[in-house]
Amino acid sequence: MSVGEIIAINGPIVTVHLPGVRNGEQVCVGTLNLMGEVIRLEGEHATIQVYESTESLRPGDTTYALGHSLSVELGPGLIGNIFDGVQRPLEKILAVSGDYISRGLNIAPLDREILWPFIANTTLSVGSPIKAGACLGTVQETPSVNHPILVPPDVNGVLVSLVDDGQYTVEQVVATIKQDNGELLSLTLFHRWSVRTPRPYQNRDHAVLPLLTGQRILDTFFPLLKGGKGAVPGPFGAGKTMLQQQIARWANAHIVIYVGCGERGNELVDILESFPKLIDPHTGRSLMERTLLIANTSNMPVVAREASIYVGVTIAEYYRDLGYDVVMVADSTSRWAEALREVGGRLGQMPVEEGYPAYLASRLSAFYERAGRVTTLSGEKASVTLIGAVSPPGGDFSEPVTSHTKEIVQTFWALSKELAEARHYPSIDWNDSFSDYVSIAQRWWADNIDPHWEEYRNEALQLLSQSDELARIVNLVGPEALSPEQRWILNGATLIREGVLQQSAVDEMDSFCSPEKQMLLLSLMLHIHHQGLELLESGVPVEQISELPLLTRARRIKSEFSSTECDKLRAFEQEIRTAFNNIRLEYDVTLPTSAED
Repeated sequence: MSVGEIIAINGPIVTVHLPGVRNGEQVCVGTLNLMGEVIRLEGEHATIQVYESTESLRPGDTTYALGHSLSVELGPGLIGNIFDGVQRPLEKILAVSGDYISRGLNIAPLDREILWPFIANTTLSVGSPIKAGACLGTVQETPSVNHPILVPPDVNGVLVSLVDDGQYTVEQVVATIKQDNGELLSLTLFHRWSVRTPRPYQNRDHAVLPLLTGQRILDTFFPLLKGGKGAVPGPFGAGKTMLQQQIARWANAHIVIYVGCGERGNELVDILESFPKLIDPHTGRSLMERTLLIANTSNMPVVAREASIYVGVTIAEYYRDLGYDVVMVADSTSRWAEALREVGGRLGQMPVEEGYPAYLASRLSAFYERAGRVTTLSGEKASVTLIGAVSPPGGDFSEPVTSHTKEIVQTFWALSKELAEARHYPSIDWNDSFSDYVSIAQRWWADNIDPHWEEYRNEALQLLSQSDELARIVNLVGPEALSPEQRWILNGATLIREGVLQQSAVDEMDSFCSPEKQMLLLSLMLHIHHQGLELLESGVPVEQISELPLLTRARRIKSEFSSTECDKLRAFEQEIRTAFNNIRLEYDVTLPTSAED
């Protein structure tokens, strides 16, 4: 173990004389044993970023290296827990130090006293070769998550011993392996892994299945795939946090990891209080049985924000290796980038765009590239889906973090301040948002829900685009300048906006919308639009059609029936036909063949 002393202190950046230390190694600084990481070496002088406040440190204080890089503990006991940015369990810290985290307080992330029910893999035999990713046995971590205990990714050899079924702590040895180099290695229920090193896998596969969130504008209009990369940029007050909470609650993933990176304390408190009360719609049990929270508020040490993102994605990769589809929500990558900017400034690095370091784009790319659908070392198909929130100052999407993120991700859910102020939630701007996964998602929707999905989606987006152009004309010269068809287009776009795109997170009926209900709502709104166009072509005044009471009910029907009552939604189509046929009879318009049938 290398031991040295502090030379200089510059905020969270500490320079020490520490011979023999390695770049990236974790260190303890000063008499309080503050946690830090070596980020630069110059001879025997090391520059350390400290993840806690450096107040009361002074030159000459002792520093020593721990012999390993910044890493996390991976094993049973992670799910349902709340950690800070460097994987310290906040609930245990609360019990020890009260409402404020004491400096230098290092508590093991995984509980050392809990006995886990280990069931050994009976297919393994002592003396047989064993490879990285092999399953030694299983532990029921929560009622919703069965936790395989795998051979770590960097271990290969021959199995020397394997314990019987029983109750074990995470520190007890459950297997012994003679490695290829001849050394004996004892394996426990957990192992450590460097947060800066992506976990290995056999090969990367193409993402093929949509991540269904139950949010219509996401699933139907701008889909994200399992193993994909998405971003949610938006100004303050646009509803980023609420949207991310909806995704975390309803997404059809096995494991959800929510990283609050530098966000306001009251927002994270709301999440920490609300999540344990939520019911998982897929299991009917507590959502926390498949959720893990990492909380790093804006008043916590700034460089811990930088670590929190890597801690979260490393844990996500671990559960991916266990065979699960994982969604990680990072709120927000802008605060993470601000930590990079502060550290870069204190190190004297050359600033570029808006003071950010030159490596901002490469760091963002490296983070998002840890998403993907892979074949794990154990042969399972699993995925990590990354969704990063971005908080551009003033809603300026041309600022560096947003613009670089936009070039990296395949799904971009742009939030609009104007829509939020109009109480249109989710406030996703359909003009600025995009998804590169539409062609792949179309196959799933066509095979499982409706072959017309892409056709309906394109028509609805075109209707919205036409409406935006016509709205500008109305603002200039008034609605009298529009033809009846153009005025009906405005009505059709309103049906799409209010009847499909708007969705209330607090409405029990509307908070979640199944794919079947999404397609039914969209097809009903387009059906009304088509019926109106037919009447206009027959000479029926647009005012007569626009005043139909049916239109008001159509905009609200999403909240009348749940996702399990799709048959009642289908029955509404007959009401539409009846209402429009009554107008045809009133104006003596010949019924089309489909209506007569």
